[in-house]
Amino acid sequence: MLNSLDIEGKPSDTRVVVAMSGGVDSSVTAALLADAGYDVLGITLQLYDHGAAMHRKGACCAGRDIHDARAVAERIGIPHYVLDYESRFKEAVIDRFAESYVAGETPVPCLECNQSIKFRDLLETARELGAKVLATGHYVASRALPGGGRALYRAREAERDQSYFLFSTTSAQLDLLRFPLGDRTKAETRDLARRFGLSVADKQDSQDICFVPGGHYADMIERLRPGAAAPGEIVDLDGRVLGRHDGIIHFTVGQRRGLGVATGVPLYVVRLDAALRRVVVGPREALRTSRIRLRDLNWLGDGTVEDALESRPEVYVKVRSTRPPQPAWLRGGADGGVDVELIGSEDGVSPGQACAFYDAADGQARVLGGGIIASTVAAPMAERTFSGNLAAAH
Repeated sequence: MLNSLDIEGKPSDTRVVVAMSGGVDSSVTAALLADAGYDVLGITLQLYDHGAAMHRKGACCAGRDIHDARAVAERIGIPHYVLDYESRFKEAVIDRFAESYVAGETPVPCLECNQSIKFRDLLETARELGAKVLATGHYVASRALPGGGRALYRAREAERDQSYFLFSTTSAQLDLLRFPLGDRTKAETRDLARRFGLSVADKQDSQDICFVPGGHYADMIERLRPGAAAPGEIVDLDGRVLGRHDGIIHFTVGQRRGLGVATGVPLYVVRLDAALRRVVVGPREALRTSRIRLRDLNWLGDGTVEDALESRPEVYVKVRSTRPPQPAWLRGGADGGVDVELIGSEDGVSPGQACAFYDAADGQARVLGGGIIASTVAAPMAERTFSGNLAAAH
């Protein structure tokens, strides 16, 4: 029932820690490993106010989920521990999330949570407990490479693939991580949950931003950063003032609704100027991006990223989790950075989002790494062509 985990030694002599969030995916992961005879320890991280989230649907790593994870562990007969990571989570994820929005970015908190909490702090805890690997319920695959080490691959079911949120996993971490669900579909996972008699078999999936009740992130940011919602101007691409706003934290690049201005043509948020507290709007065509500059790069391909850049490689990239990969070239950028030159173009790309790379020579399956979007360059002529049209509308 369980594919090989590429772990040396007998399962009964091999300790595996499973990160149990209380959802169906991590619960089935623990059940599969226990059924295969591994010495399994389940660990649930309490990440934020579990009392406030006890009855909220779509929460993760909070009150109801801790209860569910404990019930699953009891059902499959494994020890279960709850670790209080609230202060770590607030510092590494929630505070950075707020700072990014104040800076006019659109952050990806799941990425930071995986990088800083699950695959750094929890992995270290697993090693201290004598575990050979840490297993999670992510839909992504990890496979041994012929020359040693491991590589990360997209999941079998494209709709469930979570590689976009895991590109920052390091090669050293990959050696100690396993993802038993990468080659399964969600339907198969739920069927397994029913076969194991798990109470979470039909539990709904958690929300992307699990720590923001009702999705009201702006309210949370204002509590954490008083004054973050400072008012400012809404301007067109040429700087003409069209209206006022109540804080750039209420806007994201690509947004159309709720702008509060009317010009007779559809307007979208093209960029956010945090220093001037300006929301810049324009027609849809002005959202087209042809080049992306990255920061915080992580490389998972063969050799070094410097070696790869010398060959000006063609890759596939994802700039949002819900979009399919599209072809691009990697280029050396200023100050030793890395730029992504899109062969086509993308709409609504925002600083703070992630850009994941996939191997064009491997059917777009292998994850080559990625980085955080620091800035973008508009597609040729986009702003210059359409600013005149917008000016004529008001």
